Amino acid sequence: MRKIPLLATLTLAASLLAVPPAQADGFPFQNPALPVEQRVDDLLGRLTLQEKLGLLHQSQAAIPRLGIAYHKNGTEALHGVAWSNDFNDKWSQKLASGTMFPQAVGLASTWDPALIKKVGSAVGDEARGYNAVDPTVWGLQVWAPVVDLLRDPRAGRNEEGYSEDPLLTGAISTAYGKGLQGDDPFYLKTAPVLKHYLAYNNESNRSLSSSNLTPKLKHEYYEQAFKAAISANAATGVMASYNLVNGRPNHVNPDLGTTVRSWTDKTLYNVSDAWGPHALTDLEKYYDTKPEAFAAVLKAGLDSFTIDDNNPGPLAEHLTAALNQGLITQADVDRAVRNVLTIRTRLGHFDPDGGPYKKITKDVINSPANQKLNREAAGKAAVLLRNSGALPFKGPKSAAVVGPLAGTLYHDWYGGTMPYQVTPLDGIKERVADVSTGTGLERIALKHLASGKYITATGTGPDDNAALVDTAPTAASEWDLTDWTSGVSTLRNAGNGKLLGGDWRSLDTDDDQPHGWYVQQQFELQAQADGSYLIRYAGYETGDDWYGLREPYVTVSADGTLGLGTKEQAAKFGKEVVSDGVAEAAAQAAKAEVAVVVVGSNPFVAGREVHDRANLQLGEGQRRLIEAVRKANPRTVVVLETSYPVIVDAPNLLWTTHAGPETGHAVADVLFGAVNPAGRLTQTWPATDNLPSIYDYDLAKTGMTYLYGKGKPLYAFGHGLSYTTFGYQGLTVRGDKVSVKVTNTGKVKGDEVVQLYTHQRESRFKQPVKQLRGFQRVTLNPGETRTVTFTLKKSDLAVWDYTRGRWAVESATHDVLVGSASDRIRQSTTLRVSGETIPARDLAKTTRAMDFDDYAGVTFADETKAGGEAVEGSAGDWISFTGASFGSRFTAGVSSVSGGSLELRSGSPTGALLGTVQVPATGGVYQWGTATATVKAGGGNLYLVFKGDLRIKDFALAR
Repeated sequence: MRKIPLLATLTLAASLLAVPPAQADGFPFQNPALPVEQRVDDLLGRLTLQEKLGLLHQSQAAIPRLGIAYHKNGTEALHGVAWSNDFNDKWSQKLASGTMFPQAVGLASTWDPALIKKVGSAVGDEARGYNAVDPTVWGLQVWAPVVDLLRDPRAGRNEEGYSEDPLLTGAISTAYGKGLQGDDPFYLKTAPVLKHYLAYNNESNRSLSSSNLTPKLKHEYYEQAFKAAISANAATGVMASYNLVNGRPNHVNPDLGTTVRSWTDKTLYNVSDAWGPHALTDLEKYYDTKPEAFAAVLKAGLDSFTIDDNNPGPLAEHLTAALNQGLITQADVDRAVRNVLTIRTRLGHFDPDGGPYKKITKDVINSPANQKLNREAAGKAAVLLRNSGALPFKGPKSAAVVGPLAGTLYHDWYGGTMPYQVTPLDGIKERVADVSTGTGLERIALKHLASGKYITATGTGPDDNAALVDTAPTAASEWDLTDWTSGVSTLRNAGNGKLLGGDWRSLDTDDDQPHGWYVQQQFELQAQADGSYLIRYAGYETGDDWYGLREPYVTVSADGTLGLGTKEQAAKFGKEVVSDGVAEAAAQAAKAEVAVVVVGSNPFVAGREVHDRANLQLGEGQRRLIEAVRKANPRTVVVLETSYPVIVDAPNLLWTTHAGPETGHAVADVLFGAVNPAGRLTQTWPATDNLPSIYDYDLAKTGMTYLYGKGKPLYAFGHGLSYTTFGYQGLTVRGDKVSVKVTNTGKVKGDEVVQLYTHQRESRFKQPVKQLRGFQRVTLNPGETRTVTFTLKKSDLAVWDYTRGRWAVESATHDVLVGSASDRIRQSTTLRVSGETIPARDLAKTTRAMDFDDYAGVTFADETKAGGEAVEGSAGDWISFTGASFGSRFTAGVSSVSGGSLELRSGSPTGALLGTVQVPATGGVYQWGTATATVKAGGGNLYLVFKGDLRIKDFALAR
């Protein structure tokens, strides 16, 4: 969800927070002994239309006459209770200070669903604890977990997801969701909502970009992450995402009311993302009027509008207009309200005693038990990427602990505030008597070459703008440079300790840390051929114009004032190193028995919601620090603390996410062997920045993720090392059971994550290189052997047959592969599956254009605003159909603004011409007509080549 700047000046209605009066005689909807359907029917029948419409808003006013209390959707609980909006306090954002667990991608790195369920349960308890303190702020519909698949590591919200694999994502999200909602068969501790439906994995232009999904990948990959938790009844709804899919905004995706709800027999309560319904008219221009847009949102299957803060008035106005215009019916309203009331009933909102979870109090918040669980989770999440033998440490007497993250911890946008902090430095100090430290940063001065003056801090107030003042460096004109990732840095003033930041059109120093929706403390120092530097201001939303500037740069006006302008207007600066923290860190390391370099990312810098990363590079300054310390001390271990993959390598390398207040304990536990590392990567770490466009969602074509990637990555999906070794023997497949013996062949107790993959050798369709089918994290003592058994059903091997629009199990041989990572297969065998043979295509039957076998250049489009998909192309684009037979009478459903034609060719896009079909202008892309022609009949591979701008939804080649 995006937090929208709150500019409204509305007054909170007195009824909003009114305390419900006690009821002398209970209504049927308040009777816990009655079936939920009966209770909901009773309450629905007592509501007025305006009350019903109010229940479709994120901020639901109390209804005193019925004893119904105020309810607000949307407490953030991604890896702990994070924040919620307090609409009673000028719509401020309230941050939680409870247990903050490792970031979501870190939780998944445990590969331990049982542990993750415990984490989810603890978060659910704390959500109830906050709700007990203030139910007007801390609602019980929680917007977590995020199950967006991490198919591109540059995506700004990488830290929020679990994995690039749908099975692993489904297992972790199911566990977390089960924990959040509790074990009662009816009542919900909290109501978890999955984010963000569907195929949302880029931040740049996120509300305008469309994710092109082939039917095969949509069903086999993108939907599966959501289906798992919904079908396991581990979530109570989904949140629509900002992006479009195949040309249609996801806030009016008809799957919300059909496909998603078909995965369970339970009632779902689906919600919009913040401001999403308004985007349909205000940004995407998909509808002309609000009543049209809001009616479409409701009919598509969303039950809650996250708009206009605490004011349901505009929503009620637009939906009332939609009713009056016949765009929706009372039944449409009642259907959505019924979903709302069902989940609220299960939350105990209408029970006289509030239900069984009402007894949870604030005492659970940041409890000692949750702190202990947090330390366990952070330790189990850590991934040992490389080890040359330096780890685990064995009682060193001295240590140098250096780096920008050695002595500090950071939280992210969807994390709360930490009630305490144990940094890596703290954790190591608990085990080593003699510890030296330092940030390893350069302290620099930035000299304006034209004037000879330095950028100087003038104070810490919002009006104390940085200026060209000093003619020689002083503390006020010296800056500690932290080069984070993707070339983006922060600059902390040596005099006042504050960060240099943008103040819309000027620069100031009034911030302690990078933070806020607009992270204005980000800069990139761009070296020029003449040795000078330009300073790019990076504190804006990716894809946005910043007051008309696509990429703002620091400028200097005639009077010496600093400002922002175009690159052509950018001032040139000299970078002078005042003190070299890298050299100081190396000197410390040379004197110590061991050295630990703690480097990584800042969750608010370079990559975050609305900011995709430009590349996968660790900052140049941090890379130099690693090399200098390694050179000074061969017993150097690098601790990499990031929210996403980066390209960095070292002989001894431990990765952790920003893992919360217990980060330091967890890191030290692993470094000193109290915890034998068994975390495993949940996404591929590429070896290069040479990646496909972040907007290309076709994994089968781009080769992204371990499923379709064929190159050698830096670190593979599933990779992670241990302080012991494991042997695999005796892989067998009997019926639907796959078994393998795993032995701890080392000298210490440890966990192994045993991973089962398959590969289908023969198929009508392109198959993944390999695909995860199961995993188990097992604990083994030295010399202990355990038989690990997986269930592999025939139905698990089904593929989406887009030629017939259904799932199918093909007759094929499958490689069955078991190992410790996707690239470290230890045992393999084969499995012959008796299924069906996909029949050859008969294009004499009407065929959807989207059900092609291959394509080039085209985009996927919406057939109508309500439903359906089509293929849109321009001159030279094509779609093809493999192994087809076809007749000579061509008929197609087409649309085009100006007209065009289609060429039918055999064998290739430039193969033998079978015929040309003229496409008339239909008047608009949603105005469909019919194009016909007589072509040469035949068989083989048929290509439809576009000549002109047009759409095609279906066609037939009758005999």
